[in-house]
Amino acid sequence: MNINANAARVLVLLSIGLLVAFLSFSAFNNEKTDSPTINDKINTAESTSSNFVPEFKYGIEITTYNTEESNIKRNEFLSTILSRYDVDPLTIATIVEKSKPIFDVRSMRVGKPYTVFTEKSDNKKLAYFIYEPNPAEFIVYDLRDSIFIEAHQKESETKIEDIGGTITSSLYEALNENGGDPDLAVYLSKIFGGVVNFYSIKEGDWFKIRYERQYVEGEPYGTSKILSAIFNHNGKEFQAHYFQPDSLSDGEYYDEEGNSLRRTFLKAPLKFSRISSRYSKRRLHPVQKVWKAHLGTDFAAPHGTPIVSTADGVVIASGYTRGNGNYVKIKHNNTYTTQYLHMSKRAAKRGQRIKQGQVIGYVGSTGLATGPHVCYRFWKNGQQVDPLRQDFKAATPIEDKHKNAFLNQISTLRMEMASISIENGVTEEPELALYDERPPSLFRYFDGEI
Repeated sequence: MNINANAARVLVLLSIGLLVAFLSFSAFNNEKTDSPTINDKINTAESTSSNFVPEFKYGIEITTYNTEESNIKRNEFLSTILSRYDVDPLTIATIVEKSKPIFDVRSMRVGKPYTVFTEKSDNKKLAYFIYEPNPAEFIVYDLRDSIFIEAHQKESETKIEDIGGTITSSLYEALNENGGDPDLAVYLSKIFGGVVNFYSIKEGDWFKIRYERQYVEGEPYGTSKILSAIFNHNGKEFQAHYFQPDSLSDGEYYDEEGNSLRRTFLKAPLKFSRISSRYSKRRLHPVQKVWKAHLGTDFAAPHGTPIVSTADGVVIASGYTRGNGNYVKIKHNNTYTTQYLHMSKRAAKRGQRIKQGQVIGYVGSTGLATGPHVCYRFWKNGQQVDPLRQDFKAATPIEDKHKNAFLNQISTLRMEMASISIENGVTEEPELALYDERPPSLFRYFDGEI
């Protein structure tokens, strides 16, 4: 009995000892496992203390690659760039072929930016090639495992902006002085081209514009879109408001009463020019030096300026004669026909259907001409007339069913436009000139009648 009791006590003590040893070992093991290693500390420091954030460009984590930025140089092509990174000719040919449906590499232009991504371990091993054809788009050539090519659009932001100003020298300069997009001068000429004579802009004419401007990476990009505009010329106010009745209809510009600003004919075949000689029954010919009728209107402009058709029609003649030089003649309907002379180059063929504003040739001095200009001739019912004295009707006004929607849209807008300032702070007396060689988008006004 005593022997059994002693044995029991020994077993209990032995069990307790084993349990204590097990618990001590477990505690030691847990303490060892929970303690951070050096690598753990480095990773923790990077992720918490340093707030490490990967940096991306074109959607690629650039911290994992070497990068090099440059611009396309003269006589430099995709093949010459890739060959510098040991890309073999067969692979380059494959890249060029695969790129065709997405981007034609022959369209790469001098001065455009590109970026190459190479492996950290080997600066000659190309991973990505990125080309930017314009500020809003980039082409990704992924060359890591297999060739993958994709076009991407950069994120953009559209802002609504207002601008107003008074013309002291030119529309272009007034826009520029007030921080506006100078290309708005071009846009205004298209909108008001049928009702405002931009070849007789005067000092004191003023404008107010509300427009959309697109920004890419904080910089303005592309052509601004005018939403509403007011142009005051010779004391008469002209309004233009963009309105699109529904998603299935084309938008158009209308005046405050809903009448279309589009006319059957533009006032001139050039966007920017000056009238150097008007329609006349008696004029001294500058080449032949004899008095004779000049049944056209001459618009002087720099050599190569695009010439546009003033209305829709069909080309009935496109050729060359000793007097006319290169010319194009267009029949618009049974009443009207126009002709454009002295072109440096024709851009329309006989039988071709032409839309209003479409380029049909370029200013030159071919034929009997002393300088670069286009002689614009105009026939009405078979008789040549002065196009500047014609009163062309407007296009179809807004349909009655959309009239209320249009008036509601512009009611608040017109009050907001009234608050736009036309003061531009220019106090210098402008130097008046009929014509100069500065960019033709100046819309320079003229001192006296033209």
